[in-house]
Amino acid sequence: MLEKINQTSNFIKNIIKETLDFAIVLGSGLGKLQDEVEVIHSLEYKDIPNFPQTTVAGHSGKLIYGILEGKKVLMMSGRFHYYEGHSIETVVFPIRVFHLLGIKNLILSNASGGINPNYSIADIAIVKDHINMMPEHPLRGRNIDELGPRFVDMSEPYNKKMITIAEQVAKENNIKIHQGVYVALQGPTFETPAEYGMIKAIGGDMVGMSTVPEVIVAKHMGMDVFCISIITDLGGPDIAYSISHEEVLNAANKAMPNVIDVVKGLVKNYS
Repeated sequence: MLEKINQTSNFIKNIIKETLDFAIVLGSGLGKLQDEVEVIHSLEYKDIPNFPQTTVAGHSGKLIYGILEGKKVLMMSGRFHYYEGHSIETVVFPIRVFHLLGIKNLILSNASGGINPNYSIADIAIVKDHINMMPEHPLRGRNIDELGPRFVDMSEPYNKKMITIAEQVAKENNIKIHQGVYVALQGPTFETPAEYGMIKAIGGDMVGMSTVPEVIVAKHMGMDVFCISIITDLGGPDIAYSISHEEVLNAANKAMPNVIDVVKGLVKNYS
């Protein structure tokens, strides 16, 4: 695996001969954020050694290098999910590559189901912590000592300074924003009312099918991490709303201007 990570990072280094400030991973329906970047290079996943292909609508499958708010960013338009059938090593592979490219700051985005009664569809929430309920851990197995320690401190999975800056940006732009705990499940089914009830009972504010494996691996390698989530549906033990992936994408599209403002403000002000 380390050989593959090195091969991929060396391929990208030969194209992007710069020190990068941020890596940004775009979740379901969040591809419009790439339009904010002054593009210098765009690489299709199929042209990058060892990169798999994304299979989910709303995930285009491009690695974009460019300038955002004066900072050099590498944007991943389309992520890989465990539910697609990828191994957990494949899911987190790009994050490993970002680290070897020298990137120290990671911004993640996702779509999630809201459990907190204060949330509404198309609200945005900063992830302040998470609960990992996925069936496989990305650090299980032999540790790659060259990348990080065997046992990883997770006392601050999401960078508090980044969260503070994002909150201030939202306030300055009159954007309603929450902070909450994200619970990661395998998917690909949306949750049942009883499952929503379980997530609420264990302290979750929102639920999704991604993000947490990437965060764990990023922390393993000492990266600073921020995550913003769009609430695309609601659920609970006494709520039985129907939901489709199309509705998720529609809600993400509605919230997109606010997400763009917060992410751009964070990139501009964090150093």
